[in-house]
Amino acid sequence: MTKADIVNEVAKATGVEKVTAQAVIEATMDSIKQSLVKGNPVYLRGFGSFIIKHRAQKAARNITKKTTITIPAHDIPAFKPAKSFVIEK
Repeated sequence: MTKADIVNEVAKATGVEKVTAQAVIEATMDSIKQSLVKGNPVYLRGFGSFIIKHRAQKAARNITKKTTITIPAHDIPAFKPAKSFVIEK
C-alpha cells in the first residue's frame, strides 16, 4: 500500500476530499518525524509506538577493498506494534 492508496482510503472512509485527506496525512507524518528528530517517541494507543533505537559503534568489513572500517554510533527510527495490533490471516 502506498501513501496515495492511504489517501484514497481515508478520503473514501471519511467523505472528505482527497486534497484534504492528503494534507492531514502529510501533517501527521511530519509531526511524527519532527517528534522523533527531537528524540521524543510517539505512542499511538492500539496501534504502536514510533521510537528511536541507538546503535553502538561497530567495526565492519569492506570486502571489495579488504579493509576494516568503523561505523560510528547512530540513532535510527523504529516501529514497535502494540500488543493489540494483531494481523489475522
